[in-house]
Amino acid sequence: MSSSSSSNSRILVGDNEIISQNSCTSSFTGLTGKYSINMVFNGAADYKVNKRELRLHPENFIFLNNYTNYSSRIDSAIPVNALSVFFDPRFVQDFEYSRKSGAVLLDNPFDYKYENPVFVESIYPLQGALKDNLLNLAGLINRNTTNQLLLNDCLHDCLLNYYSIYNTEVVNRTASLKFLSHVTKSEILRRLSMAKDYIISNYNKNIRLDDIAQMACLSINHLLRTFKQAYQQSPHQFLTTFRLQQAKYYLRNTDYPVSEIVDMVGFECPSSFIRLFRSSFNVTPGQYR
Repeated sequence: MSSSSSSNSRILVGDNEIISQNSCTSSFTGLTGKYSINMVFNGAADYKVNKRELRLHPENFIFLNNYTNYSSRIDSAIPVNALSVFFDPRFVQDFEYSRKSGAVLLDNPFDYKYENPVFVESIYPLQGALKDNLLNLAGLINRNTTNQLLLNDCLHDCLLNYYSIYNTEVVNRTASLKFLSHVTKSEILRRLSMAKDYIISNYNKNIRLDDIAQMACLSINHLLRTFKQAYQQSPHQFLTTFRLQQAKYYLRNTDYPVSEIVDMVGFECPSSFIRLFRSSFNVTPGQYR
């Protein structure tokens, strides 16, 4: 680990861990052993997960499994405020156990076989109750809270609300794929998640459909057909929607001129951006700001 940061806070909650940092330059390598939720409040952070290179932006988070070896890096002209929550596998196992039926909980409390759940590692939208949970955790860290009961409650709620997002983004999307085999559905959704993550990580660049298909190890036609089934949008429509959402973030949280935001999020023409923004949100960028 190396860093050049204005602040770096670390709180242990049992065997779980919460790290908040406000850094221009930092790097963490060889991370593994715990499940993790990672987010940034501003700027961006780069992650290398196996051979995948992901970029994390505000309004999103990355979830990683406990066995995954990965590294993260921040390199920014302005400090990036980032938050990572690390869950000990036993904490997640116990959470899984608590979600079982009452018969299992009462009749077989000591015979239950604990196993580490495996999640689809992906970039997810940060929204709803989970966003509130993580903002609350960041506030508690900034106030140097040491109340273990309160922090444990927050971590439990983070997992609970992550499961809700996972159900929407993975379980329901897997079910929407038109294949008979659940194994096939799960594998296709995993590959589509890699395509989606590639789009999100490179949303402000000129992305080619060939590159997306190659990242997902799918033919272009297969990608187009299954992506639409899972996300109810084509890859191009998904990219446009994400660019518009990022534009909303910049309009809401920065003072950048609209013309500069247009370039930052990857649109080439200000007039087409304004037209798309107005048709999507029923308001112009200036009115939204």
